[in-house]
Amino acid sequence: MTDVQRLLDIESIKQLKSRYCRFIDTKQWERLRDLFTADARFEGLGSAPTGAGVEEFVSGISTRLARAVAVHHCHTPDIAFVDADTARGVWAMQDFVQWLEPIELREAPGAQGFVGFGHYEEEYRRIDGQWKIRLLRLTRLRIDPLPPGAPAPRPGFLAASSDWLGLQASAGPGGG
Repeated sequence: MTDVQRLLDIESIKQLKSRYCRFIDTKQWERLRDLFTADARFEGLGSAPTGAGVEEFVSGISTRLARAVAVHHCHTPDIAFVDADTARGVWAMQDFVQWLEPIELREAPGAQGFVGFGHYEEEYRRIDGQWKIRLLRLTRLRIDPLPPGAPAPRPGFLAASSDWLGLQASAGPGGG
């Protein structure tokens, strides 16, 4: 693998992770599903049990966040290649999740939501020229509960554009 190809692949993986966060926050569940390999597995998530597959994860997260405001941020990726078509990454992360109505939270019992901090540990696989997530593991360093009665979320002036980048029909150059 050349240095240039390695940089292009890293950028494709960064775009893949960006889409993961955006598709969750904007509730684009079908598009979220397409980011994973068919045999993807999930660990450490409140929306799906450890070992869950793609369908169970997407079903769980779409149900769990149906009446919630979620904001996910991922930072400072550290990406290493196992071989030309397999890579691993670690991302620092922060998420804010607030439900519009009470729900029982394993992460923050009795709370209306939480702000979480931790890391995503992931494995990626290139399939038909596109990078996909094969393993997604969420580790937590800290969870700060939002107490009952926390101020309700206020929406911004504009809603997110579901296809601002024009990627609805394809994953775009370099996959992802």
